[in-house]
Formats: sequence, structure tokens, C-alpha cells
Amino acid sequence: MSSTKILDHPLVDCHLTVLRNKATTPGEFRQSIRRLSMLLAYSATAEMKTTEYPIETPIQKMHGRQLVERVGLIPILRAGIAMVEPMLDLIPTAEVWHLGLYRDETTATPVHYYSKLPSNSPVELAFVLDPMLATGGSACMAFQTLMEWGVKNIKMLAIIAAPEGIEKIQQDFPQVDVHCCVVDKNLNDQKYIVPGLGDAGDRIFNTTG
Repeated sequence: MSSTKILDHPLVDCHLTVLRNKATTPGEFRQSIRRLSMLLAYSATAEMKTTEYPIETPIQKMHGRQLVERVGLIPILRAGIAMVEPMLDLIPTAEVWHLGLYRDETTATPVHYYSKLPSNSPVELAFVLDPMLATGGSACMAFQTLMEWGVKNIKMLAIIAAPEGIEKIQQDFPQVDVHCCVVDKNLNDQKYIVPGLGDAGDRIFNTTG
């Protein structure tokens, strides 16, 4: 069964408040996305595999640690792009592969319009990145694409999640763990998270019109 790991930290609460506030500017919004993504990544990478690595400090020789898995960052376009850079700050060797998915506003179902995955050589660990986990439709479509590619270990990173999205992942992809900063109350009739923060992509890229 998929597990859901929710960050419980005062810094998360403070940055979430800035993120939710409709008066927050696009620049401040992007900074809050970055800070929360780094906190989320710190938690989600706690079980990554490492191996000993010999180095020499200015004082003596010693054994440090280095990552052993090929890691892929899979941002769901377009809002997921904002979570890539803070992840790369922590895992500079990670590969970035893009999946283009958008929600049809009439049916609230995901539409897959772009995929940039090679035909072979899948990564060993994939982090699917999307600030908002609402219905779970786009996330599950991404999981299916990654599994067909051959990825064995997939984790979902979302800043805000809805109970409906988590339930769908648990039902359809029980092997995928969800890491999020908070689980909100529910989805409204338009399938937006309540209280949420509105449209993350529009607020990140200042395209609210």
C-alpha cells in the first residue's frame, strides 16, 4: 500500500502561508515553491542508497559516502518545472526528463501531450514533481509512463495534496509513496484543491491574465 508522508515543521507552515496568500507576488511565490521543495526533497531522499567513497581531507584519508542509484527528476509540465532546480541543488547528478500533461478544464481529466523519455536505460529512482496533487489523474498517468519505461522505484513529491488524489494513487499505484507538505480538505466542483492556492502554474509564471 502506498504511504503518505506529510512534513510537520514550523518552517513548512510559514512558507505555506506565503504560498497560499493571494497577495503574494509571482516572485515571492516562486521563492516559496523553491524553499518548500527543498524541505520536501530533504525528507523524500532520506532512504536513498549510498556506498563508501574514498577521499583525502587536508588532514588524512577517509571514507565518505556517495549515491549509487541513477536518479531521475520528472516534472509534470508546467508547474513541476519550478521544483526541479531545488532538487538539482541537492542531487546535482540527477537526470531531468519531462512529461507534458494538462488537465482538460471541461472534463477534469489529464491529457498527455509531450514525453521526453529515451526508449531504453531507465533510471533506478524517479521523483515525480508537481506542486499540486489534486485528482491524481496526471500523477497516475506519469507513473504509468515511467513504469512502461522500466522504472522500478517511483516517489511522488507534491507541496499540497487533496485526499482524493492520495486515494487514487493508493488504489491504482500502491507501490508509489507520496511525500507532501500538507493534505488539504477536499476538491471543489471545479476540481481545485480547497483551501489550496489557486492555479500553481499561473501563479509561478505570472499568467493569470
